[in-house]
Amino acid sequence: MTTSATISSPLIKKADLLAPIAQDMLTLNETIRTALHSDVPLVNQIADYLISAGGKRLRPAIHLLLARALGYQGAQQFTLAAVIEFIHSATLLHDDVVDESDLRRGRQTANAMFGNAASVLVGDFLYSRAFQMMTSIGQLRVMDILADTTNIIAEGEVLQLLNINDSSVTEARYLQVIHYKTARLFEASTQLAAVLQGCTAEEENACATYGRHLGAAFQLADDILDYAGDTETLGKNVGDDLREGKPTLPLIYVMAHGDEDEKAIARTAIENGGIDQHHPDFARILNTIQCNGALKYTQDLAEREAQLAKDALVFLPESMYKSALLALADYAVARDI
Repeated sequence: MTTSATISSPLIKKADLLAPIAQDMLTLNETIRTALHSDVPLVNQIADYLISAGGKRLRPAIHLLLARALGYQGAQQFTLAAVIEFIHSATLLHDDVVDESDLRRGRQTANAMFGNAASVLVGDFLYSRAFQMMTSIGQLRVMDILADTTNIIAEGEVLQLLNINDSSVTEARYLQVIHYKTARLFEASTQLAAVLQGCTAEEENACATYGRHLGAAFQLADDILDYAGDTETLGKNVGDDLREGKPTLPLIYVMAHGDEDEKAIARTAIENGGIDQHHPDFARILNTIQCNGALKYTQDLAEREAQLAKDALVFLPESMYKSALLALADYAVARDI
């Protein structure tokens, strides 16, 4: 494998991290556009809206990077990368309806633009199209992993719904939601690359471990950015978790380690929700989270997850693809979006 490109800076831009698979990402985009065609105009309209919105496409990207790092040369990686993106996009459509979100990636969400009913139904279309495509791979192992993954993601969505406005949520319960709702699809993305290449069970497990911990690192970093970022940079409203009454790790930390006043503030924020940037208590809650160690605690945990992800790839030969995968773990916890 070529080793001409080495990526090491945690502050490098995502576009540079994905440079080794730039052509693969173009092929993926074409695969997505072809697969999303429908005879129903509204499906095409919303699908085009999702594609034009861009997004990180991290899950299919790590699938493609790891497939290359393992030496895979076939075309099925693009089919699976598109399947992964469709499953992720479907969860976003459903998430935005449940969360009543109106902004994602700096644009109106699909439900804000087209309505809740259309968004839910097109999300269903994406799920069903994904399953149509995965059967074309012709491997039962692939279908087993993705069927199990979509089921676990759905369970994670329900667990998160149950946690909303519940101030008794523990760190363990919240981390379970992260691993079900977010990390599981990262894990499947990397595990499937190993399946395509026909890796050993040990190598497949290592690839899955990388994805699982990388996904957790990204989600924990998102939890931080919800309180430490800004709307223009994030492309979504700062404090959305607070508004929705979601007990993410920074608030859970305050509940466990704050003084009585801080605990009372966090408890009220979780149980009542509805606290946005215009609410009189917003600044006070934000200051509590930023000053009592909650964000540092969450950052430390995110960095541990990123390191565990990198450790899992020790078996891979050196290449520009491996370097990009390692740098992505650093990027996950050093980014500002």
